[in-house]
Amino acid sequence: MTVTINDVAQAAGVSKGAVSYALNGQPGVSDDTRERILRVARELGWKPNLRAKSLSSAKAFAVGLVVARDPRLLGTDPFFPAFIAGIETTLVEHEYALVLTVAASAEAEELGYRKLAAGSRVDGVILTDMRVDDSRIALLKSLKIPAVTLNRPETSSPFPAVCMDDTEGIAAAVEHLVSLGHTRIGHVGGPQTYIHGRSRRLAWQNAMSKAGLEAGSFIEADFTAAGGLAATAELLRSAQRPTAIIYANDLMATAGQSYAQSLGLTVPDDLSITGYDDTELARYLNPPLTTVPADPLLWGRVAAQQLLSLLGGAPAEDVYLPSPKLVVRASTGPAPSMPKN
Repeated sequence: MTVTINDVAQAAGVSKGAVSYALNGQPGVSDDTRERILRVARELGWKPNLRAKSLSSAKAFAVGLVVARDPRLLGTDPFFPAFIAGIETTLVEHEYALVLTVAASAEAEELGYRKLAAGSRVDGVILTDMRVDDSRIALLKSLKIPAVTLNRPETSSPFPAVCMDDTEGIAAAVEHLVSLGHTRIGHVGGPQTYIHGRSRRLAWQNAMSKAGLEAGSFIEADFTAAGGLAATAELLRSAQRPTAIIYANDLMATAGQSYAQSLGLTVPDDLSITGYDDTELARYLNPPLTTVPADPLLWGRVAAQQLLSLLGGAPAEDVYLPSPKLVVRASTGPAPSMPKN
């Protein structure tokens, strides 16, 4: 049974107008009356009618998220479920809804944003997977949709960004492996069209150079398990097979570790492996994965908070999350004296 404003008014012994003032945070009732109304509303289980609320305020009370992923692969990526949960955690506190669109192509992605703008279905959007020369910034400016981006794009952007430096964790992984005696350290990276895919490759490359080592073993993959497996197979077939591989996410690292073990290699005795994200599964692998925690739940929560603040009239200011630190587990160990072929 749906609890109405009239139900709350009768239970609290006040008018419907007083209930409306109290529930919408408007003046017109005393503090004591407001507190009584809010308490009664909680006890009755009253929930806002977002449709009615949006009609009365010219707001949608909704936030949009367009995820550019193959729908068949989205469920295998542990980042997005946790990220979306973080967004929802913040939105529910402010009586907002999330409108999620999954786009399998560039055309579908642009259409997704245009549909969100048409008829003002959302008040703003969150942009993930920032790209080199990202065309979405200009698109959203033309559509006049407020936005928050995950990390600052290279192109000029009027939108606030939630930023996290992912280079320190990758550099720490290189330093950790070098301290264990590794000199042939490969990297399986994400798409280089993504800013975070490129930044992690450059962090690996710069850290290798700083250690006086050649950064020659790089394979560009796609952040999927299948991509990680294929890249690992290519590295392990090379004449100068690496004794350690740094992966740009845990999903590729998990697939790479499993593939190496299927060849009879022992992790970490024959091959050391590190990931990025610190997904829940990482600590339960055999051996548990050395990785860099990205905390997608925090990303989602803060991104939603920033967007709601922007919609409320706050200045468009960037937020910087703490740089993640390397978590060392049993998938890394001393370099083998003679790599197994």
